[in-house]
Amino acid sequence: MKVVALISGGKDSTFNMMQCIAAGHKIVALANLSPHSKTELDSFMYQSVGHEAIDLIAAAMDLPLYKRETLGISYERGKTYKPSDNDEVEDLYLLLEQIKTEVDIEAVSVGAILSDYQRVRVENVCIRLGLTPLAYLWQRNQEELLDEMIRCEVDAILIKVACLGLETKHLGRSLSLMQPHLLAMHEKYGVNVCGEGGEYETLTLDCPLFKSRIVIEDSELVVQSDDPIAPVGYLIFKQLSLELKLPALDLHSRLEGLPLKDSDGYVTDQSEEAFEVLERALEEDEEERIPNPPTNNVNYVPLNIFQKPTSVKSKDGWLWIGGIQGNSSDSLESMYQAMNILKLELSINGHSIQDVCSVTMFINDMQKFAALNKLYLETFNFTNPPTRACVQVPFNENCPVRIETLSWRQPDNVSGDNNIERQTMHVQSRSHWAPANIGPYSQSVRVKNFVYLEKIFVAGQIGLVSGSMEMVKGGVKSECRLALRHLKRLLKAVDSNFSLSNVVQGTCYVTDKSYIETARKMWESRTNNALVEYVVVTGLPRGSAVEWHVWAHKYNNQFDYEERGKCIDKYSISIYRRWNHESNQAAILCHVAHPEADVTMDDDVFREAMGYTIEKLRQGHEEDKASAISLRIFYSVSKGKLKESSLFAGYFANLANDMALSFTLVPVVALRNEQTILSICGVKVP
Repeated sequence: MKVVALISGGKDSTFNMMQCIAAGHKIVALANLSPHSKTELDSFMYQSVGHEAIDLIAAAMDLPLYKRETLGISYERGKTYKPSDNDEVEDLYLLLEQIKTEVDIEAVSVGAILSDYQRVRVENVCIRLGLTPLAYLWQRNQEELLDEMIRCEVDAILIKVACLGLETKHLGRSLSLMQPHLLAMHEKYGVNVCGEGGEYETLTLDCPLFKSRIVIEDSELVVQSDDPIAPVGYLIFKQLSLELKLPALDLHSRLEGLPLKDSDGYVTDQSEEAFEVLERALEEDEEERIPNPPTNNVNYVPLNIFQKPTSVKSKDGWLWIGGIQGNSSDSLESMYQAMNILKLELSINGHSIQDVCSVTMFINDMQKFAALNKLYLETFNFTNPPTRACVQVPFNENCPVRIETLSWRQPDNVSGDNNIERQTMHVQSRSHWAPANIGPYSQSVRVKNFVYLEKIFVAGQIGLVSGSMEMVKGGVKSECRLALRHLKRLLKAVDSNFSLSNVVQGTCYVTDKSYIETARKMWESRTNNALVEYVVVTGLPRGSAVEWHVWAHKYNNQFDYEERGKCIDKYSISIYRRWNHESNQAAILCHVAHPEADVTMDDDVFREAMGYTIEKLRQGHEEDKASAISLRIFYSVSKGKLKESSLFAGYFANLANDMALSFTLVPVVALRNEQTILSICGVKVP
């Protein structure tokens, strides 16, 4: 893509330009917001110290520079941003709008590392202008990033200090000289080694992108605060010049030999989470990837057991709505009807579309997803939408789409220390951290309070290389590893104390039954008794082989675990349960299996399995009829034929007077093994 780079003069904006080039993009222009007063200003968005060097940086790169003055005033300081007149963010909008009219640009380079405040606002501007934000430094480990900058020959000096552990005597010193001291101050005082806490600012004097280096001829020290513990001071540059670097080399030659990695390089690097991507996958994965690959040529008959929507509301504010589907065989009409049904069910229960936390879409044709997504966007067209997973399952032509949602709204009776808040991670910038949102969904939604309720719902994750947004090479093993790394990073970004071991429950969707064992082994080596169901579906987004969809709880280590089972004739019913005594929450996984290949599910066995599942979910709270239960029922269409007319019909209606229940029926090609006919995934909350 053709990129305009936002530059402050510092190391971060410089190195992000190098990352853009390594990822295959081309820098075609530079952009800078300069202080209106021509002196250092206290902006929430922009570095202004060192602004005297901006013109020389453009000259050193031989690129056009677009500048606009800003007063550095911030009116909208919340977690989200809405356009506000005279806000400094609108200065950026006007600058990029001008550039877009004069230069052919598609993306914007931004050097954000940890600041959600800056990232959210740059993303807001970029999306409004139809530009892709490129933030390749986002969420990088700061020690690794600083070392990488230095090894890639970014020659930057400190030009402002403002923290404990740094003094005015450090001004003018290079990052390479300051690296040991910064690491020591990080250990001693918690200083951010890249200055992300405002500890220091830098000016890049030279880097491989420059044809000439910047030379400081004259400067002046300004001391804002002579506090003996944490002095604040910065440099004003009175005279700067350019010195041509000899021999004169082209950009390719200047970058040659540097340890500068492309997007794939950040998948196969040697960090803690690294793994090897095979150049040639296993024999069954060596053929070129095709969308929606066949599932071992399993014979199955697409089914459509029609559902009416079912909703259940808990006293803690949760609302499950299952079985949302239209009654048309036309996919767009069915989706339109489903969205209207969803809005109606939310309204009946006192919720709104903005309260939805998680959406799961089951569709019968992934090739129709783009069209369905347009209708979806019309409904979820707001800041910080819910997480989402979408899979293709063997519905017949009469059921193009079925939807399940989870919503949360602050209960009216909650106040004081029990106050609950919702936090959404909606990163739209392309980075090396985790896949950017390329649709109307968020990476994660967190609902928390200070007592017990602290859950994170994560969007479905596939093996996308974050920097390029292309599928990783190497087959199902590489896809599994990378998707799990995405999950881990998403959870950790929400809360540094979270990891995969916090996952309570999830579903692993695969497109071939031979992939289940690979996915299962990788998952079980990384988690703590999470209840994960493995199902074979007919297709996944981007033709991927595996997709993980999970939710996590802060106090997962306090959940108990048990396995139980019973037999009825040749049928086996296995129960796996997690529960938390204090908060009366439970998650469950039930399998119904039979050793014979073509058995027809028996009504009595189904009723027994359902009763057993609900009994275990309510164990210890049998008299609590108000507890909300949500079930997702996967049934294998390759394991004989189900009695469609009697297996599900009427059963759930009879339970309506006995409990608060929501459910979604999902046909799948196969379950975790040849013997499993039916799987029930359930959750109960007070």
